[in-house]
Amino acid sequence: MKGLKRVLMISALVAGLASAPVALAQSCPAFLDHEQRKLHSSETVNLCDLAAGKPLLVVNTASRCGFTGQFEGLEALHKRYADDGLVVVGFASDDFRQEADSEEEAATVCFKNFGVTFTMIAPGAVTGGDANPVFREINEQSQPPRWNFTKYVIDREGKVVQSFPSRVRPDDRELIRTVESVL
Repeated sequence: MKGLKRVLMISALVAGLASAPVALAQSCPAFLDHEQRKLHSSETVNLCDLAAGKPLLVVNTASRCGFTGQFEGLEALHKRYADDGLVVVGFASDDFRQEADSEEEAATVCFKNFGVTFTMIAPGAVTGGDANPVFREINEQSQPPRWNFTKYVIDREGKVVQSFPSRVRPDDRELIRTVESVL
């Protein structure tokens, strides 16, 4: 009888472990389930691995824009709310022709000039038919970015709760209230 109990317990444990990836996959919206190359790196990240079941703040960025100083405020939000589950992701883009000429220069602006530690994705389109899969979905749920540093607060289920235009700084009360509402 002890042997049978042990076999049943092991079977239950294995079945539970086998269903864990399924549960994870079900908790992550399909639009996040793509390999994304990190800024100025050969490394990739799947946003499901990074953010499944977590709220997100997604921002389209550019390193030569009048709003580039917002990296500092975005990093402050990242540090302030990371322990509460918020995942901040920046998507470098030249859709508005204000990205650096090289990824190396863009990385210097982000990582050295502003001390960014949140995930930055390599340059790609955020508007139109060539938009990154994440932005294709965001653009369907909300409105496409009209300029750099448009911010999107996304809940744990992958729904855009609210978008904020470039002029809204990361320390804006309404933006912070919206972020706190999805934590």
